[in-house]
Amino acid sequence: MGDFAGAYQWINIRYLLQGLWVTVSLSAVSIVFSVIFGSILGLLRYMKIPVLSLIVGFIIDIIRNLPLLLILFFTYFGLPNIGIRLDALPAAMVAMTVFESMMLAEIIRGGIQAVDPGQMEAARSNGLSYGQAMLHIILPQAFKKMIPAIVSQLISLVKDTSLATIIVLPELMYHGQVIYGQNTNYMVPIFIALTVLYFIVCFSLSVISRYLDRRLAA
Repeated sequence: MGDFAGAYQWINIRYLLQGLWVTVSLSAVSIVFSVIFGSILGLLRYMKIPVLSLIVGFIIDIIRNLPLLLILFFTYFGLPNIGIRLDALPAAMVAMTVFESMMLAEIIRGGIQAVDPGQMEAARSNGLSYGQAMLHIILPQAFKKMIPAIVSQLISLVKDTSLATIIVLPELMYHGQVIYGQNTNYMVPIFIALTVLYFIVCFSLSVISRYLDRRLAA
């Protein structure tokens, strides 16, 4: 019990919360940009624009099949070799946004394809342009179907932020390692604390997902 009491001193808890703030900030920024870029890429791939859709699909397929850790390494260690130098936090944001955008693009494309094609035909026959029909008729229905898959992917993003410790980003996992690195007896209690904090963040996203599901079903 002494190990737990020592590990959970306020100075350590505060240090973990500082790391949690970085994790949440990284996740929030990556989520916002991933949803924006993922939606655009998913639409471009769905619309089958000559050449452009093929190029977009090719890029999506490549990045989706790469490990996120490799993209993190390239963003932080590789880009400086071509004159682009990013600090750890911006590098992690870029890497995670790129990776998650590609994952979300496929989810969004699949969600749009799941909408009855007759919906588009009906909208066009009522005088709506293709863009208006997509914005006001197709996408709202598609996003309703996609919410569980999108939230599941975003929860994975939050958990994947722990990989950024490899580029020395002072996020939650990195701060935990610093604490038990000073006293290995703190390892188990710190792991428990990390588990609780990650659970709170990820479970909160799950609750939001269920709330949106109920609201949209009403």
